[in-house]
This record gives sequence, C-alpha cells and structure tokens, in this order.
Amino acid sequence: MKTGKVFLVGAGPGDVGLITVKGLEAIKQAEVILYDRLANPKLLEFAPADCELIYCGKLPDRHILRQENINDLLVEKALGGKRVIRLKGGDPGVFGRVGEEAAALAQYQIPFEIVPGISSGIAAPLYAGIPVTHREYAESFAVVTAHDKSEEGKPMLDWKGLARGVDTIAFYMGVGNLPFICENLINHGKSASTPVILIQWGTFGRQKTLQGTLANISAKALETKFSNPAIILVGEVIALREKISWFESKPLYGRQILLARTGVGPSELAKELMGQGADVIEFPKWKSVPVPVEQNQLDNLSSYKDILFTSPESAAEFFKLLREIRVDIRQITADVFGVSIRTIHALQEYGFIPRLVDEMSKEGKRLIVGDNSILKHNYPHADILITSKNELDQQYLPIFKGMLDEADVNTMVFPCRASVEPFIEGLKECGIEALALLKDLQVISMGRQTRNALISAGLPSNGMPEKATKQALLAYMAGRPVEEVQT
Repeated sequence: MKTGKVFLVGAGPGDVGLITVKGLEAIKQAEVILYDRLANPKLLEFAPADCELIYCGKLPDRHILRQENINDLLVEKALGGKRVIRLKGGDPGVFGRVGEEAAALAQYQIPFEIVPGISSGIAAPLYAGIPVTHREYAESFAVVTAHDKSEEGKPMLDWKGLARGVDTIAFYMGVGNLPFICENLINHGKSASTPVILIQWGTFGRQKTLQGTLANISAKALETKFSNPAIILVGEVIALREKISWFESKPLYGRQILLARTGVGPSELAKELMGQGADVIEFPKWKSVPVPVEQNQLDNLSSYKDILFTSPESAAEFFKLLREIRVDIRQITADVFGVSIRTIHALQEYGFIPRLVDEMSKEGKRLIVGDNSILKHNYPHADILITSKNELDQQYLPIFKGMLDEADVNTMVFPCRASVEPFIEGLKECGIEALALLKDLQVISMGRQTRNALISAGLPSNGMPEKATKQALLAYMAGRPVEEVQT
C-alpha cells in the first residue's frame, strides 16, 4: 500500500477566517483529521463528509491522548495510505510540539508538510486593540511559555532578561501561574505599575479581557475567577487599547448564537453573524449521501415544461448526474426555476436564465429536483428526482456538545419553519431536551411561520425582526435601524 501524507496545520487563534488558504485547502482534502481543543471545531465542517475526526486535545488536568499516542496515530494513519491533517490551535511551531510530531514522521520516512498559522500571542492582542510593537511604546516582543514540565509547573525563565530586555511579553496559558509571573517580573526589574491585560478566548465573539498592573492583576483575576485559555500580555503598549479597540465595538460582540441549520455546510447567515462579531454554533450538521439514479428516470427529460431545483446543491448534483450517465444537456427544453436566490445563482453557472418558484405556472408536466427532504412537501402532478439524502452527521454530535460546554450561549436563531423539527430531533440524538436548552435564551424567529412552528412544538419564541431577511435580523439583534447595518 502506498504511504499517505501528513499536513501539520496551524488552525489560527480561533476566528475561522484567520486560517491560511493552504491550511483550509488541506482540510478540504483530508481523509483523517486529528484536532486539538483550541482549534475551532467549525473548521471541521470544511472536511469531506467521510473524513474521520479524532479528538486529541488536552483539557485542563486531563489528557485525552498523550503526545506519544498522537505521534503513533499520525504514523499509523499515514502508513495506511491516508491523507492526514494534524490540526493545532494557533501556529504549530509556537508551543505546539510540532517538532516532535515531524520527527516521528521522519523516522518512518512519511512525507509531511508544516503549514504555519497565526499565533494567538499576536492575534489576541490585536483583537483587543493592542499591537505588540509600536515605535513609541515597544521595539521588542517575546512569547513565553507560562508553565513547564517541573512538578510544580512553574516556568524556569531568564526573568532578568525578560524584565529588563523585552518591551512586550506574551505568556501562553499561564493564568494559574499569574502571581508567580508578576512577582518574578517585579523582583527582576519591571515596574509594579507596568500594564497587564488578560485575554481569554482571543478572536472569538466570547473574547473577554481583564486589565490591571503587575501589582494588582493577580488579585483581579482571582476575584473574577478568570481562567485559561488566555494570553497574559505585559507592557506599556497596552495603553493603545483605549484608542484603537475595534473588535469589541462590533454590533454583535458578546452574542453567542445557536443557529438552527437546514442545509449541508456552513451557512451564509452564520458568516454574516460572525462578521458582526458574534460567536455562532450551527446545529444540526448534515452530510449529503448520493442516491443512485437509473438512466431511465431521465429518458423523458425533454418532455418537461418546467424543472424546479430546490437547493443550490441539487443543481450541482443534477448536472453531475447528467455527465455521469451521458445525457445531453440540450435535451432540456423546459423553463428552469429555483426556490431561492442562491439556487438561482447556482443555475446561472450552467448557462440558464432561471426564475424564482413563484413565477412557475400551475399547468404542464414538471420535474422537481432535490434531496430527500422534498418528500415532505406536496408537489401535485409532478415527477420527483431525488439526487441525494441528508443524514445527521453522527461524528459531529460529541463535537457539538463540546462546543456547547465551552460557550455561554445567550441567543437562538431559527431562520425558517423547516429548521425547527430537525433541530429538535438532532438535540434528542445528543440527549438534550430542546425546551430545557432554550428556556433562558432569547429565541428569535425569522418570520411568522417560523414563530408559529416553534409555538406548535411547545418552544418559546420571544423575538422576531420586522422582515425575514439577513439585514433585518442583524439590525434587530444590534438594536439599530436596518439602513445602518453594513453587511
């Protein structure tokens, strides 16, 4: 068997938009992904549906997989001929132990690539409004581990060199050792009044900060129960935060949203919400499974007056099917329709001038193309062509539960009536009761039909924008007029 290949990929600090193009392309072609706790799980949604996902992250005081086991798994999967991604938070070369993993692969002559990522020691401060260097405040910058392998886990560092020779210092994962860090910096020459900021979950919508000085930050952190994952930043450059803080001024900053999903893959609505500063968890996650189609099902393609496509995916699947069974596209003489603007745009890629479903006539022979969900709808006097079926992605269920545990969700959004029932059923698969999950959240319905579906299911609905549009939703959640919202 041919040996596979391993990509050691930096996932960036959290915001999914901060992964490199090369890193994202590697994920899209993965057969196996071993991922850490600090790699945003939303990145896994870009992986192929049949990709094997293995969690090997380390939780506080609990190791899921030891480093030796991770190395062995990388070797085992690659020797099995797989294309393997090791997805690590931040940059793999900054306290990511990538050197050990690369050495293990090299020992077995397994080909690998290392894909750099944006380190949280630089990105988290920027999202808090702080560049780590500045001509007037800081000409030097250091990243430092805040714990080591010793029994007490207290780092043995060149404290004198750090205190007197470095303007800005970023300590990684060191909140537990914060008093020790502050004491040593003061004892070795840093002023007790030196500014300090703690940045938790940097670049996420749930990012939190705590400011102080070397003299008082430890007491503040204890009082507020501040915890990892966090960067400790020390230096005079922190003074710039008051002038150039930008991320925390986004209209939906602080919103942690659970979004009911109907389609396969990340939605455009989720992208818009995250662009406004929110954290978004989409659920459930579906995977699309092809449905065999016999050629005789398309023998009478030229006889249809209208063809309706029920999703962008159905258009792609339909034309791929035509190529596979060698049906000439010129047999299509029908008028072509789509159920949404996105579907219209997908059909335009194939050279058609489609129209929305509302313009479709009620007479004549028609074909409805889509996944198995179209069977729930009533299409009288029409032939049905099912190109795929959507199944709940069982691999994603524990990932979703982990995301819920890490987040502090305060908002629930149902984008359409069709999103209600699958959401409830998906939660049952996770052992979660929908009413218990939603009872303390602001539950927003996109439109009256969605609200009625929620009420019929016995669930709360306590918010609704003026119109069932993305821009109206963003305005409603930000408490602004629609015309002021930039998307």
